[in-house]
Amino acid sequence: MKNVSRLLPLLPGMALLTGCNQKVQKDNRQNSPKPNIIYIFADDLGIGDLSCYGATKVSTPHIDRLAGQGVQFTNAYATSATSTPSRFGLLTGMYPWRQENTGIAPGNSELIIDTACVTMADMLKEAGYATGVVGKWHLGLGPKGGTDFNGRITPNAQSIGFDYEFVIPATVDRVPCVFVENGHVAGLDPNDPITVNYDHKVGNWPTGEENPELVKLKPSQGHNNTIINGIPRIGWMTGGKSALWKDEDIADIITDKAKNFIASHKEEPFFLYMGTQDVHVPRVPHPRFAGKSGLGTRGDVILQLDWTIGEIMNTLDSLQLTDNTIFIFTSDNGPVIDDGYQDQAFELLNGHTPMGIYRGGKYSAYEAGTRIPFILRWPAKVKPNKQQALFSQIDVYASLAALLKQPLPKGAAPDSQEHLNTLLGKDDANREYIVQQNLNNTLAIVKGQWKYIEPSDAPAIEYWTRMELGNDRQPQLYDLSSDPSEKNNVAKLHPEAVRELSKLLKSVKTR
Repeated sequence: MKNVSRLLPLLPGMALLTGCNQKVQKDNRQNSPKPNIIYIFADDLGIGDLSCYGATKVSTPHIDRLAGQGVQFTNAYATSATSTPSRFGLLTGMYPWRQENTGIAPGNSELIIDTACVTMADMLKEAGYATGVVGKWHLGLGPKGGTDFNGRITPNAQSIGFDYEFVIPATVDRVPCVFVENGHVAGLDPNDPITVNYDHKVGNWPTGEENPELVKLKPSQGHNNTIINGIPRIGWMTGGKSALWKDEDIADIITDKAKNFIASHKEEPFFLYMGTQDVHVPRVPHPRFAGKSGLGTRGDVILQLDWTIGEIMNTLDSLQLTDNTIFIFTSDNGPVIDDGYQDQAFELLNGHTPMGIYRGGKYSAYEAGTRIPFILRWPAKVKPNKQQALFSQIDVYASLAALLKQPLPKGAAPDSQEHLNTLLGKDDANREYIVQQNLNNTLAIVKGQWKYIEPSDAPAIEYWTRMELGNDRQPQLYDLSSDPSEKNNVAKLHPEAVRELSKLLKSVKTR
């Protein structure tokens, strides 16, 4: 086990770190004592984006099948309304706002999870699992001071519990536009070294700002730096031409890597953590999906995402691993429609509602920021059902540890709570409360019927996307039982509830 004492400096403010049923193929390892575990994070997927959650303008048959064979949550939350902190919270079991450098990471960020931290991957590796991460990472790579992509990149995902790593360093709209496999940029020519900078231009590659005539997907805001594949990105890079990805192929490549990991570890328990790039911008579907949704490229990449999930499910079926595999599918945060490119996502919604009935979206303290689709399937042990209990992704860590009877060292996963029976749909016990975090680190807390958003003098609207952030100088209180769309702030009518939830949130923050 790792020494977790080095986690203490990372925790400012903490005094102590003390729809469709189908017959499921049977597994030829039914007597295996440990289930395989697959956890898939979609990117910016809304609770209204899937037909099993009520979408009528787009069909997601593979995800619907997963939901019909498993536990479909209607009241599950990510910790945060943006990518990096949400992923940090899942893997560390610690609220990301307890650590200062967990905001949206640039593509050359250092690894933001301390290597002394006992991550969920560490816990599962200790329990005898082969561990792998494939796809979007966005938790930084390399040492403090930034990432050198031209040699062995360390620390990396292998430094925090993963045996195998094939990752997109940050997001697909950020440079460098390359894959990293086990600490090395895949396909890099050493005679064409990569330079990355987020402060100023490097090299002489065209940019969206200087060479708009070379752009095939125009930015709507920001996103006007180095052009890769005709798409201007955030940040500047030069070099590494042989290693650059083609956006149309990303889903195929990471899906194949995930399938290969599963096949190569079929004789032993494995943990696969996979991050898709869909449905994040730039939305560039493979030609198989382009134009097929009728909702523009955002709808097309939802179809592509559904295909990805179907491919993973089919792989499990073909290897007879389905029955004894815990398959979790969810999103890192809520949806955003225009997030930087002129892809006509708004114009082509055609009545589709990614946010469902909820207010806000990605970046926001309102419900659509963190209330996400969450599905768990484990045919050997779990009967299909709808789960309405309050649940947080941060509790996956402690719940899986309890399932495996894997003891956690003191200080590990300090905010993760064991709610195994809720996770498996065996009871509907609510978590006592849910803490939500928006782009500006404004926190909200949900308990019972009430949701409280702490006062904040941060902007009310996100500048680029025009998203409501939920920031207000006055306390906000919403009765989610009668007002799930958060239309009526009733803080002045229920001061006792404001006091109670404010006190509870403060105790969580200072614990």
